[in-house]
Formats: sequence, C-alpha cells, structure tokens
Amino acid sequence: MHKARVIARRGNRASKGSKRCLQHLAPTPSVQLTTLPNKIRVATERTPGHFSSVGLYVDAGSRYETPDILGVSHFLDRMAFKSTKSRTEEEMAAAIHSLGSQILCSSTREALMYQSSHFHQGTPLAVSLIADTVCNPKLAEEEVEAQRDAAAYEIREISSKPEMILPEILHGVAYNHTGLGNSLLCPPERVEKITPDTLRRAMDLWYKPERMVVAGVGMQHEELVELVDKHFSSLKTAPLPPSQPSRSSQQVPQHLLSPHTPSVTKTLTRAASYLFPNSPSDAPSPQSSPASTYTGGHEYIHDTNTEFNHLYIAFEGGGINDEDIFALATMQVLLGGGGSFSAGGPGKGMYSRLYTHILNHFPQIDHCASFHHIYTDSSLFGLFASFVPASSGLRGGNTPGQILPHLVHQLSLLLYTAVPEKELERAKNQLKSSMMMALESRAVEVEDLGRQLLVGNRREPIEEMVEKIDRLTPSDIQRVATKVWGHGSGRKPTVVCMGHEQTGDWQSVFRKYSVSV
Repeated sequence: MHKARVIARRGNRASKGSKRCLQHLAPTPSVQLTTLPNKIRVATERTPGHFSSVGLYVDAGSRYETPDILGVSHFLDRMAFKSTKSRTEEEMAAAIHSLGSQILCSSTREALMYQSSHFHQGTPLAVSLIADTVCNPKLAEEEVEAQRDAAAYEIREISSKPEMILPEILHGVAYNHTGLGNSLLCPPERVEKITPDTLRRAMDLWYKPERMVVAGVGMQHEELVELVDKHFSSLKTAPLPPSQPSRSSQQVPQHLLSPHTPSVTKTLTRAASYLFPNSPSDAPSPQSSPASTYTGGHEYIHDTNTEFNHLYIAFEGGGINDEDIFALATMQVLLGGGGSFSAGGPGKGMYSRLYTHILNHFPQIDHCASFHHIYTDSSLFGLFASFVPASSGLRGGNTPGQILPHLVHQLSLLLYTAVPEKELERAKNQLKSSMMMALESRAVEVEDLGRQLLVGNRREPIEEMVEKIDRLTPSDIQRVATKVWGHGSGRKPTVVCMGHEQTGDWQSVFRKYSVSV
C-alpha cells in the first residue's frame, strides 16, 4: 500500500527565528497542512466555489468512554453551541443566524466533529463559534438539565424503532459492550448522572490540541492558519505517558458505504466508510485507541409490538488499515440490497445479489441489505433482514429460523463460488461512483479531509483508491470471504434478533453451510 512522503518545509511567513515556527507539510498537491506549536493541525484543500466549509475533528467519542463518563459523547453533541464564557445562548444563536450557515456538531464512536458550511466571508465567525463552544463552554446546569430531558425523550423514541436501535445493540453484542461496543446513545440509567462536572472531565481528557485537526475547504490556507492560531493557541499539549503506544491505524468517515438502514440520530448516520492507507511513519502520533475486543455472540429481544421480525448477522473484518478493506467494501456493494420496493431502477442496486436472490423471491421480506461499519482496528460486516412474522397470521409469514439460512447462504456463495467477472466489475464501478459522488458535497469533502488527517498527515487521493479497487479479482473476493467467515477461520458470528420468534438453533445453520464454524 502506497505511503506518502511527508515533506517538511518552512512557510513563507515563518522565519528561522520566528516565534511561531510552523511546520508545513504537503501531503498531496492540493492539500496544505500546518502543525502549530501546540500540535494542533490545520489542513486546507483548494476547491473552487461560492461556499467554504470548516470543521474541527477531535479524536474522541463513545469508544473512549469509561464507566465514570459513559454517555458523555451523546451529551457533548447536544451541548454544542450553547452558552459560553463569552457568549450567552441567545448571542450564540444570533451569531449562527447571522452567519447563515449549516453548522452542527456530531459524535461517532471514534470522533467528535464540529462543522460549518458558509459563504467565504463567514469563515472568521465560523471558526470563532467553533472555538468558543470547544474551548470556553459554560456548561450551565440548567442547559444540561434541559438536555437530560431531551436525551431521555430521544432514547425512548429511538429504542422504539428497531431499524434504528438494532445496529447499536449489534455493536454491543459484537464487542461485549465495551470500547466499540459502547452505544452512541447515553444509557438510560446514566442520563441523570451526566452533570457539568462529568462533561468537563471528559473534555479535559479528550480536547487536547494533539488530538485535533481543523480542516477547511474553499479558503486560503494562511487565512485558516491565522484564525486557528488566534482562537486555539491557548490549548496546551499534554505529553503521552511513556507506556502508551501511538495509534497508527486510520479513522474512517462513513458516508460512502453506510448501511441502508436509517440511522439512530444525525450522528448515527455516519457509520464508517472512507478508505485510506497507513499513516506516514513521520506523522505526529495521535492517541492510541482503547482496546476493543470482538467477542461475537447471540441476543434475542422479544417484542410482539413490532410489525416485523428483524434479524442481523455480522462478522469481524479488519480495520481501515487492513490490506483487504477494499475487497470487503466491494463485497458490500455486490451484496447490496435495500427495501422491497426501490424506485430508480438498477442504479439503486436492483441488480445486487440480495435483490435478485432474496427480495425478488420472497415478498414477505420487507428489507434486506448488507452493511459494513469500519473502524481503526476492526470492522463489522454482515447482512440483515426485516420480514413478516409467522405469528402475525399473515400469509407467507416467517420465523427468524426460516430466514437465517437465506442470509447465511449468500455468504457461503462468496466462499465457494467465484464471482463472475461481469458482476464484480459492476460492483466495483458502483463503489467507485458512490465515492466520487459523495465527495461532490462540500460538507463531505471537508469531513473526509479532517478525519483522514486526524490520524495521519496525508489525505489519500481518490485516484489511489480507485486504483486499488480496480485491481481486485474474483480470487481476491473468495480469499477475503474465506478469511472473514470461512469454515475453519475461527471467526465467530454475531447474531441479533428482535421480534415475535427466536432464531432457534442458529449454530446449526452456519454449520450446514460451512460458514464460520
């Protein structure tokens, strides 16, 4: 896998004796990267247009939550752009309104992100607002109390929607409810325990300049460097403990291969998926990710109030640094799937395997799709289906034990039958086009830039990703499928079911198709 050479040079404005002796790096021809003295990184990409986008990306999120701060990511998301030490909540709202921008904060398992898209002249105000909410939050008790009520309502609403809560349950079962198994939602029993002190404690742990990247698209690099130096220079670097290893894996923005299921919240829609290479060896060393061990397992949630039965199966794949990540990404597109009715024809995946092999043959299945959640050192790859329950009395209803073989069979086909060249070429083209179309969005582009640089000093050009996808062959697909869920691979499945009936002897299904066990 290609690694960029990081070129260190001095900027035009930083002389040898300059107080701000800045390190300029040129990861790619279109990207400029400056590391300020306190180790916060500032990156820009030259993109023409009428709007600019700027974002702050913090190496934090639910993965980093320990029992004493469990649930803080959900609250930090909601507490963004409230009152600060220099602005009241009304003044913050008025400034955002005057900016006329799309400004937001969102949390994922491995990042907290503050982003704004605005007219070019709005960049100074946007950076000021982001810096104010990150560096000078007031965290007033009354504001936290209001968010407790909002979070409790949100948790109740999401928990009542299987398609939104089941991906969170799946992660919990797969990773034993720690690390990547921590939910993006605050646990209900923790809502009342989230206080201003809890939030400050988490921010003190996470909001360090060496864990931050400020990215901008559509602005002059020196302009953004000056703004970041003005507003963030007060942040002090905390030295890493000698025993703590640096993290060399990559973090993944998630728009390109997100699951077809609706997300839990605006933050849960960002289920991982950009693809980039190893960090350069001479890049700054970000914080190491807490260990997160995949365990697999089975969980059944009995709920007769749901309209459908819901069944998920997943296996652990490699992290973003794994050499086979592009093969898994292509397999997700090849399996595809979606709703039982999809307007738009073949471009919406109507020729994918889950459509042609399952949805077109079983009208009782309302939804069937593949998913791929990618993280720094692990990923979850799998399939899910929502279908009419047998106990409903409706014609054609099924139990999870009757649908599970169809899902496992689709995985076994990738193990024991070579993918036809034409079918593989179609999946590769769909993957490449989805990546390119996603990057047409200014908001996606700035997030892609910021999150790649959050754990490395280089943004991988789309041309390199396309080249890696083009090199995939049917034998690569078979090899990677065998590694991830092949018979004798030792990989344990994760099976989660919600609805009217249980899965029954699910292990025997995997044995029958020689998958996993």
